[in-house]
Amino acid sequence: MTNSDDVQIQRALLSVSDKSGLVDLAVCLKQYGVEIFSTGGTAKTLRDSHIPVNEIADYTKAPEIMAGRVKTLHPLVHGGILARRDHVEDQNALKEFGISTVDLVVVNLYPFEKTIAAGSDEDAAIENIDIGGPAMIRSAAKNHKWVTIVTDPSDYLEILDELDNLKGRVTLSTRKKLARLAFSRTAAYDAAITTWFNAKLSDNLPDQLIISAQRRELLRYGENPHQDAAFYVTTRDRAGVGTARQIQGKSLSYNNLNDTDTAFELVAEFESPAVAIIKHANPCGVALGSTPIEAYIRALNCDKVSAFGGIVAFNSPIDGDTAKAVTELFSEVVIAPDADEEAKEIFSSKNNLRLLLTGSMPKMSQKEFDFRSISGGILVQNRDLIRTKEADLKVVTKRTPTPSEMDDLLFAFQVSKHVKSNAIVFAKNYATIGIGAGQMSRVDSSRIGAWKARETARSYDTPLNRLEGSVVASDAFFPFPDGLLVAIKAGAKAVIQPGGSIRDKEIIKAADSHNVSMVFTGTRHFRH
Repeated sequence: MTNSDDVQIQRALLSVSDKSGLVDLAVCLKQYGVEIFSTGGTAKTLRDSHIPVNEIADYTKAPEIMAGRVKTLHPLVHGGILARRDHVEDQNALKEFGISTVDLVVVNLYPFEKTIAAGSDEDAAIENIDIGGPAMIRSAAKNHKWVTIVTDPSDYLEILDELDNLKGRVTLSTRKKLARLAFSRTAAYDAAITTWFNAKLSDNLPDQLIISAQRRELLRYGENPHQDAAFYVTTRDRAGVGTARQIQGKSLSYNNLNDTDTAFELVAEFESPAVAIIKHANPCGVALGSTPIEAYIRALNCDKVSAFGGIVAFNSPIDGDTAKAVTELFSEVVIAPDADEEAKEIFSSKNNLRLLLTGSMPKMSQKEFDFRSISGGILVQNRDLIRTKEADLKVVTKRTPTPSEMDDLLFAFQVSKHVKSNAIVFAKNYATIGIGAGQMSRVDSSRIGAWKARETARSYDTPLNRLEGSVVASDAFFPFPDGLLVAIKAGAKAVIQPGGSIRDKEIIKAADSHNVSMVFTGTRHFRH
């Protein structure tokens, strides 16, 4: 059944960079008597498949010039696309200038994104900035009341089905939907070009921020069941949740995705095999080991109670023995760069466990933006890329950390980057043993970190004095000695913190009075 808003496709303009599905589309159009106009390589592909086609250059009497830079930028082309069928002035112009109306425009753009992703030089990138394509797309999308615009081969099937069902016609609702997709495509294309220019010009925080993201999937809900949510993937090339292959398990939730990203970015801080176990965007255990299984067991021993139902991240491939250890406790998600076949088989016995494999680790030196929405705007900052080294540290106490303490201090401070502020991290032998996170006062974070370590020791047959001889990291300076004194009383013998408080001298004096070493980093790692 047809509707008065349906449009019969009588003339189509096909000009595509991606030729997939092109011939099948053209064959169907010919079955409905559609006259096809085309350009260059598209026309050749159709002729090679014995499909009659009219060259745009023959129609406009204006040959392609400047190596194809100018070919469809012509009044006969855009007049045919933009003409309003119910507008007298437009109809008179069609007759006066001999312009043929176009009912269907099928255009996809030069592969700019693929060109820059392949590392091509600047000249190649510039030549792959499409001009005529976006102009035709926008013209057709603007005139969607009369014209159908298709920009993606994945939409060909829907058009073909509609043409079949409506005997060569397309509905207004379909044209509107395709117009929306068309404007989204040109906006994303321009965003990619703008981002490329910003990088070329080292424009760290540009005046106009253009963000483009493709919806990968609708989520069941957001942080809570009453909130709608979706997962969008940006065009940025960074290994992680956005690029991972899900090997098994049900769909990831909003909270799963957020926590998994936190976990994977944390383990990417380290070169040695590392494991992080995350609950509610905070680590409950982080450790290094000589093997993945050793790192996992040591991370788990930090807080086994909180680890139940957590997210487990590895920075090295998972083997069978490691998979067996992980499956002894319920985990929501496991993410790693890879897993061997034995590990995959073991994980497959746990139907509710989601296994994500990324193929590689994020490049921690890669510049990225962090975004956060607020009412009426977006907060934007550079990703926290600083990785503190021993050479960056300043010993401010009479006692100097031992070499093993220094290693643990650096480890704990890197972990503190990924703990919600106020953050306090107790560590020993490259493993966290107590973490205090997200408290309104630093002294409370210290109390909680020490308490968690003691409670775990009591519950799981680990040494009750395991805090003795530990180190402690604070993501920001101690504003008063109280938080430091809690950590010292718990057993910490070395402290790492940014420094910078007006009471630094008082804090240092408190450390010296207990023969505790302290180093300043000069760098704060707030995470809100």
